Amino acid sequence: MANHVSFRLIRGGLAARLGDLSTPHGTVATPAFMPVGTQAAMKGVHWPDVRASGAEIVLANTYHLMLRPGAESIAALGGLHRFMHWDLPILTDSGGFQVMSLSALRQVEETGVTFRSHVDGAIVALTPERAIEIQHMLGSDIAMQLDECLKLPAADAEIERAMQLSLRWAVRCKRAWDGLAPRGALFGIVQGGDDARLRQASAQGLVDIGFDGYAVGGLAVGEPQAVMLATLAETTPALPAEQPRYLMGVGTPDDILGAVARGIDMFDCVLPTRNGRHGLAYTRFGAINLRNARHAHDPRPLDAQSACPAAREYSRAYLHHLVKVGEMTGGMLLSMINLHYYQDLMRGMRAAIAGDQFAEFCAAVRLGWSRGDIEECAG
Repeated sequence: MANHVSFRLIRGGLAARLGDLSTPHGTVATPAFMPVGTQAAMKGVHWPDVRASGAEIVLANTYHLMLRPGAESIAALGGLHRFMHWDLPILTDSGGFQVMSLSALRQVEETGVTFRSHVDGAIVALTPERAIEIQHMLGSDIAMQLDECLKLPAADAEIERAMQLSLRWAVRCKRAWDGLAPRGALFGIVQGGDDARLRQASAQGLVDIGFDGYAVGGLAVGEPQAVMLATLAETTPALPAEQPRYLMGVGTPDDILGAVARGIDMFDCVLPTRNGRHGLAYTRFGAINLRNARHAHDPRPLDAQSACPAAREYSRAYLHHLVKVGEMTGGMLLSMINLHYYQDLMRGMRAAIAGDQFAEFCAAVRLGWSRGDIEECAG
């Protein structure tokens, strides 16, 4: 198996782009959405069903896997692909975001971050070198540098401190990666909050280090959508056109449309499955809350034209019933419906970019959402 990872830009530049990302476990058409399998599993959805939705790459979480069952254990069992029985590409995040968001006790220093495990309370140290070692043992197709992610809003001085620290950690991650046997790709992460100057400085610093791809981190962490999109518009011009761009942790369908329009190629988010488990379905009519009583006697399917059998075959009344009684089947069905919708949206965007119809596609999608709102209110 070759370890080479390459990106081919087929169409586009600073605006919507069409490409292919080749990895040791297959090629991913971009723009691409990566479903999140946090602990080497998709909550409530089997891997064959994830694949049937059209997903070509998934994300697994370094923080959770390093705590349980441990990177060494997974490596001894043949690596993450074999462990979770997924033979397509896997991206692993570095664990930095989870350290900041899940650990009640943490200390960030130049050497790395020390935190108390949310599992058993043990004190764990995560350095840039250890983050790379873990991801290499897992056998990721795409690994991420360790960075410090702040919630917004934050003080300017704090944003700059975290950005500069992340750059210094990026140097150490790249050095550690280069010292290991070739395997997959390593992405750097642009930080800098909502400050255009800091974002551009971070991007330039990462490009000078030289990564296989570049992620934009530290967004969708509390700021308005307009701020996120403006930050992307100011950041993507500083990133190499010939390498993939990944917006971490984003997001809603509308967020993704806006980010693709600003030159982003890759996305991940827990929303399709998390919201599915809470009764929310994403459809071409917009988001539909199956908890609402108006669905109790509605015999219509969610979408008779959907590629997802669950969206075509089950009535809204049945899905409403499952959600209201807390039947786990409801969350499983809605998660699958949402995964299909996200992949359908990505396929539609790729076709529109190929046909130079991206703006028209976005307008049509948003019109469908707005008409769906009218239908739902009248239904």
